[in-house]
Amino acid sequence: MTVPLAPPPRDKIGVIVVDHGSRRAESNDMLLRVTALFQQHSGYAIVEPAHMELAEPTIATAYDRCIERGAELVVIHPYFLLPGRHWRRDIPALAAQAAEKHPNVPFRVTAPLGLHPLMAEIMAQRVADALEG
Repeated sequence: MTVPLAPPPRDKIGVIVVDHGSRRAESNDMLLRVTALFQQHSGYAIVEPAHMELAEPTIATAYDRCIERGAELVVIHPYFLLPGRHWRRDIPALAAQAAEKHPNVPFRVTAPLGLHPLMAEIMAQRVADALEG
């Protein structure tokens, strides 16, 4: 039986927030704001944005930046609502490819945002905002 290793200290964990990527700069810029908000809220020191395709930075670039900043573990969070092919196959494959340059730094991929109680609160707020005009 393999015993999972304890994660490194919080300041040695890199987090990559990855979206699909877009040809629209406005959409890609929003990921920068989401990443900054996450970093403020979470307290992780090493947080990098990445786009799966169509825009820079890529997952590989973000992975390299995490390592340069001292990450000993990289956690990749798909900023996606629901599980699908990108979450199951594409993002893990891109992460594995990026990790090949850094064989001593493992990675993990989180679940997408999905079914979480806070999502219902966000949806209710969006409906309320729409009703207010």
